[in-house]
Amino acid sequence: MKTKRVLIGSLTVMGGMIAFAVFFRAEFVALLNRPALYLHARFVHIAAVTLFFANAATGMLWEARSLASGRKDVILHTYGTVAWLDARFSSPLVILSVVAGLTLGYTIGDPWRIGWLSAGFALFMLSGVIWVAGDIPTQYKVKRLMDALDPADRALPDELLRLLRLRSLIGLAGVVPLAVAFALMVYKPDIPAAAAWFR
Repeated sequence: MKTKRVLIGSLTVMGGMIAFAVFFRAEFVALLNRPALYLHARFVHIAAVTLFFANAATGMLWEARSLASGRKDVILHTYGTVAWLDARFSSPLVILSVVAGLTLGYTIGDPWRIGWLSAGFALFMLSGVIWVAGDIPTQYKVKRLMDALDPADRALPDELLRLLRLRSLIGLAGVVPLAVAFALMVYKPDIPAAAAWFR
């Protein structure tokens, strides 16, 4: 229950900040147009995005390796640790990434009119949609099945193993857009802006 509150709270804060930036653009830009803020925002953005991406990729690989072991204790410990990290580590990193990214974006112009930046932000949001729509509901099903486990059973139920494998696929689907967004942030290619996609 505490993990659920942390996740919902983090998503609410992030949604509120994005809404503030969209609906109160002038105030948001005025807040961000402070020269001292740029270096701090860049450091926070680079650190948060790197840690978030690394945690997502490492968690996915760690879960896959635990499933390959076939050991109930390893799988349960791995899943519990990854779920704990998602709620208490990844969620704050997402918020820091978005806030610092928007700060940096608005210091160089309208993020939706800069090709690499708008594409990176769209991919970041796509990864978030995959996580919210696919991974969070799957995590709750996994948690319910784990809570109902009989400690005397040596093996995990087939349905639980199926859901854990599904989480690996969902994790991969969420990490690929992040990897592309990460590359866009580094290489900054000259591509059409998202604002032009809908014309």
